[in-house]
Amino acid sequence: MKTRIRQHLHTLQDLQQRFIDSQTESLLQAAQWITESFRQGNKLMIMGNGGSAADAQHIAAEFVNRFLLDRPPLPALALNTDTSILTSIGNDFGFERIFEKQVLALGTAGDILLGISTSGNSPNILKGFQAAREKEVRTIALAGHDGGAMVSRADLSLIVASDQTPRIQEVHAFIGHLLCELVETAFFSADDIGSPYA
Repeated sequence: MKTRIRQHLHTLQDLQQRFIDSQTESLLQAAQWITESFRQGNKLMIMGNGGSAADAQHIAAEFVNRFLLDRPPLPALALNTDTSILTSIGNDFGFERIFEKQVLALGTAGDILLGISTSGNSPNILKGFQAAREKEVRTIALAGHDGGAMVSRADLSLIVASDQTPRIQEVHAFIGHLLCELVETAFFSADDIGSPYA
């Protein structure tokens, strides 16, 4: 069991290092896009299924509440959290359209849509990206494996090159925290940050 734990740690560290070595510029680009969107009064929408839905909620919470700094909230929302919307769309039109219809309803030009999928092939994520194009919303894919079909649908891709879903999800959490820290640091200067906001 100790050997298994060490193997897990080494695999995770290797994946994190390989991501940073190969995709730092893409990560910085994603952070810049999100920062610019917030500065222009736009928002970040995030979508995911299963564990990736939890990641979407986690990232949205870090932006709306705080990450490392006590600062004003930033406009982010996870599209997988409203059960009435999800079940009504799923029931009436099919589960593959649960994000598409929300992006069409809520997306405005200048927004950012972050889609999270370990396979890179989730049909509802792909339809969400398709809807984003109609609304002139920039898209960022956070995927695993080789990125799947999301790569051709997204404006920018961040890919964890692994076929192990748990390891992909662990690196996705790492990437989500990096995005939060980069955006928070870029958006707020020391003069902007005071005591905790109510």
